[in-house]
Amino acid sequence: MSPLILVISSVLVAADPAPVDFDNQLIPVLTKAGCNSGACHGAAIGRGGFRLSLYGGDPEFDYRSIALESEGRRVNLARPDVSIVVLKPTETIEHGGGVRLDDDGSGAELLRRWIREGATRFSTKSLVGFDVSPKVHIADDVGAELQLRATAKFNDGSTVDVTPWTVFTPEDAAAVEIDQQAATAKLLRRGRHIVVARYLDRNIPVEIIAPLSDAAVRLQGEPRRNFIDDHVLGLLETLRLPTSPLANDATFLRRVTLDLTGRLPTPAQQRRFQQGDDAKKRDAVVDELLASDEFNEYWTMQLAKLLRIRSQRGGEKEAAQTYHRWLREQLAKRLPYDELARRMLLSAGDTHEVGPANFYRTVGGPREQAEFTSELFMGNRLRCANCHNHPLDRWTQDDYHGLAAVFAKMSRGRVIEVTSRGEVTHPRTGERAVPRIPGERFIGEDRDGRAALAKWLTDRDNPYFAKAIVNRLWKELMGRGLVEPTDDLRATNPATHPALLDELALDFVRHKYDLRHTLRRIARSSTYARSSQTTTANQADDRYYSHALTRPLQPEILADAISDVTGIADRYGDEPLGTRAVSLFDPRIESAALDILGRCSREDSCESADMTAGGLSLKLHLFNGPLLNRRIADPQSRLAKLIAADKQPGEIVGEFYRLAFNRDPTNGEREFWIRQFAGEERLKERRQALEDFVWSLLSCREFVTNH
Repeated sequence: MSPLILVISSVLVAADPAPVDFDNQLIPVLTKAGCNSGACHGAAIGRGGFRLSLYGGDPEFDYRSIALESEGRRVNLARPDVSIVVLKPTETIEHGGGVRLDDDGSGAELLRRWIREGATRFSTKSLVGFDVSPKVHIADDVGAELQLRATAKFNDGSTVDVTPWTVFTPEDAAAVEIDQQAATAKLLRRGRHIVVARYLDRNIPVEIIAPLSDAAVRLQGEPRRNFIDDHVLGLLETLRLPTSPLANDATFLRRVTLDLTGRLPTPAQQRRFQQGDDAKKRDAVVDELLASDEFNEYWTMQLAKLLRIRSQRGGEKEAAQTYHRWLREQLAKRLPYDELARRMLLSAGDTHEVGPANFYRTVGGPREQAEFTSELFMGNRLRCANCHNHPLDRWTQDDYHGLAAVFAKMSRGRVIEVTSRGEVTHPRTGERAVPRIPGERFIGEDRDGRAALAKWLTDRDNPYFAKAIVNRLWKELMGRGLVEPTDDLRATNPATHPALLDELALDFVRHKYDLRHTLRRIARSSTYARSSQTTTANQADDRYYSHALTRPLQPEILADAISDVTGIADRYGDEPLGTRAVSLFDPRIESAALDILGRCSREDSCESADMTAGGLSLKLHLFNGPLLNRRIADPQSRLAKLIAADKQPGEIVGEFYRLAFNRDPTNGEREFWIRQFAGEERLKERRQALEDFVWSLLSCREFVTNH
């Protein structure tokens, strides 16, 4: 132990004549020692027959475990020094966890004093505030050490330095080294790193930044279209990350058309864009796409994935079709997102006739409904508070089971209704859980708690609702959420750009929860328009938006793109030929192509599933399977028609490049392909060479990604 900390701690202990406060003094000692961590006695089943609540989340339970369980054999009131609760962590006797407390340290002394005083649960105050300094620190270089300090405020007005009993945990131990005794953080690697400070049930993130280069970067001259650019460029300057230039018009058009409509630009769109006024045409095309039917179709699919719309097991499709149709109608009518949420939360009726009522058939029971609702509308993993209080967030078991109780009386058959019976048992108390607004208040059991929940959730001051959806919109257009994962918004998992997330959410609320407004705001920014071509200095950046991120096309988008370029539509189950993959209401509709491409089943969250679309199975099928070969070789394909029209190889190359990449081939690319066709005079050989050409375009990285 650091001599300085030892002296301070000893003085604090010695100078305090009051009895030891079990909740506010002893619990932090156990937490600092790691006794109540998930790897030790804080595990669900404990260790060695001794169990504590995770990170001291339930002091009453901990007191019973230490002082009363096993007939009180863990404490020896007559001889405190030989109490098992002292001998084990100091490893005076054998202890599987090794030495957790120095025998002559202030923690062990506090434990002995508590036993000498009678081992009672004494507490005269409660924690009302916790602070750490500094919260943000910009280091000069790798190797720099930062002194951390933590203070706690209590309801009696006192403020106490609790640095010795605060646990500092780096998000990446390979980037930041923590000396727990000295309360210092040593930076081992450049970048932006997070250290989480924990005291009792409070957690605060500390942000430590080491610029990514030694040379200063000045970005005052970079184009700025709105507040998004100000936030992004500000952090890039701090990190000393230079930007890539803006993407050219052809790249921008392909990117934004895919992002807003899930489609490749058509030849007509390409011509209109080329003829537009240079200063305004990018804004104009964004507005045109947002107003299109294609936008409604594509973003219905995006929201349907978020809502997990699918047919129920047993082949029932009518309900999913009704839900999907209702969702598309609301999107076309530009129903505000808060109202969309309210209608789903308050819905009831026959799910074959009332679309939003299917919200209550998405998952199997009230607990699953609580988890789904919190992840969807709050961006929070409330499920982590099922068995114990959330270890890294504010949520308690009361919050989890209280929210589940809100949904306990909902029937879950074809007809959704509020019944007179239904309850959730609280696992800690064994009693019926009381309906509760998470983190706020309990609700009376004599009324439908959904109305109170919907009112609180969609209130303009709600700290979660708007952030959860704008973070997801950002990810869809930018390739990565400001917070990742997108369903894990919490103080200890801070956004890469916290102020930007706050302003995006506020802007969304001020513009009446209009999804199109936020998408427009992002798509019109210079940050969105930046090239994906990296520089030597920013090529390692995967989260600060110095350049655009290259993203694999979602399975449905890629399937439709292959159909558009080859000119051969795919067949999806019993749907009419020509139906687009993005318009399918049910992921269970038969499609070998979508299975190959890795579509999400929507049984669980799809927010990370789409990224699997670049796996080995896809690559093998793209390289040597019927997914491409059958359609390229079809007698009715685009290629077959161009050959029949006696188009020259150079013309065919140009047309396919424009369709697939939204650009003309470079001189080098055109010359390369013409050389491949040279001497291929017989029609069969020429066609085979052209088929190989089309296959190579559709299987290359430029085609299967948005960039």
